[in-house]
Parts: sequence; C-alpha cells; structure tokens
Amino acid sequence: MNASHSAFDHRELIELAVFAAREAGEILLSAPADGPVQARTKASPTDLVTAFDRRSEDRIVELLTAHRPDDGILGEEGGERPGTSGLRWVIDPLDGTGNFVSRNPAFVVSIAAELEGTGVVGVVHDPSRRETFSAVRGEGARLDGRPLRVDTPTTLRQALLSTGFSSDPAVRTQQAALAARVISHVRDIRSSGSAAMDLCWVAAGRLGAYYEGDTRHWDRAAGALIASEAGAWVGDADGGPASDRMVIACSPALVGELRALLGPE
Repeated sequence: MNASHSAFDHRELIELAVFAAREAGEILLSAPADGPVQARTKASPTDLVTAFDRRSEDRIVELLTAHRPDDGILGEEGGERPGTSGLRWVIDPLDGTGNFVSRNPAFVVSIAAELEGTGVVGVVHDPSRRETFSAVRGEGARLDGRPLRVDTPTTLRQALLSTGFSSDPAVRTQQAALAARVISHVRDIRSSGSAAMDLCWVAAGRLGAYYEGDTRHWDRAAGALIASEAGAWVGDADGGPASDRMVIACSPALVGELRALLGPE
C-alpha cells in the first residue's frame, strides 16, 4: 500500500479504510469467548465503552496516520485531531458496544473519509459475518466487491423497518412512543443496536427503511454514504441532511410516507 499524504486518490483511500477496518475487526473478535466483556459507563448507565473500543480505535488511527499523517481525525473515543490536508477520517471503532458486551454479534467497525466536510469514502466492516460494505462517492456501493442496490417496496406497509434507541432513558422513552406510532404503518420493526449496520442493510436490501434519532456523526458517516450510493434516500424528517436529531434511509419511493410519519404529530 503506497502512502499518499495529500493527494486524494479514492481508490487508495478505500483500500486503506478497508484494511484498517478489518484489522480493527480482528481486535474485536479477539475478545474472550465466554462471559460478558467488561465495560464502563460514559454519559449514562447504558452508554458503554470497553477496552476493545479503545484498542480498535488506536489501531485504526495508527494505520491512518502512518499512511496519511496530514489528515484530520474524528474518533468516537479519541476525540478530534485537526489536519492540514482538507481530508478528515471519521471513526466509530465499535458501533454496537451494548451488543458486543453481551456477546450479541451485531456490531461493526465504521470508517469514513470526508473532503472539506463531504463524505467521499465509507467502509463498514462486520467482523462476525466477515462482511465489508464500502462506497466511493459517485461510484456506487459494494459488499465484498459485489454491487449493492436498495430494496424497492412501493409502500411503507411492505417495508421491514429498523430503528434504534438512545442510551439516555428519557430520550429512549420518546423514541419508544414514536416506534409505537410507526409500527402499524410498516410490515414490521427491528432494532439491531448498530446504526452503521442498519444503514448498510438498507443498502443491501435487507431492510426497506431505517430511522433513528439521537445518533452521532461517527455512527452514520460511513453507513449513510454507503446507503446513498446504493440508491437510498438519506436525510432527516424535514428533508434536510441527516443529523444528530434524525437520520432516515429508505427507498426513494418511501420518502414522503416516512417523513410524514416521523415528523411532528
């Protein structure tokens, strides 16, 4: 892998991101096979972090900075480090920590590259399934090299929908009320516990739609690009860009119905 410190060769960026995500995935798979993983809390009793989150992020940052030392980095665990190249990496070293701690295999590594704030490369690696989702802006999305395309349900009632829930109990209560409103309008609802995974599953046609409030940029940066490049509409309930307040990904045919359902009553 040749280093390129300031040029933006998207092929090189995607290769680097895939390599780093898979390396991090091996760290996550090295957790002891028996019993729960030790975790400590962050902002709330259900907002968890483990030593594996940090080891995963440290390895990703080590690889990225070795090849592109001038790039900025925003990591869930390590915070933000400015760069000088105009390109920034956005890292979630373990999306689905609550699952990981409980030995539920629904967790992923997420890495995105942004040029002046616009996502240009996204990689989400699922270590348990050995699946790697990737996208380059304007070049489509792939799963282990195979092109992805969103499912195309024509109505929301045909759609299998996924959502997620905040670690903040008060926010989670509001989200549960919204899910109760949504469930009678869709085929069924799932919740994987990983925003990045759900976005990729929309891209792969495994879900017809996904929405979630109270996410963070690192949760969705790579997955949102992958979903968009697979043909999904990605935004918020008001029709603007996805945000911490709300991220929606769905077949374009469902946008009007879903936005109306998720907006204010």
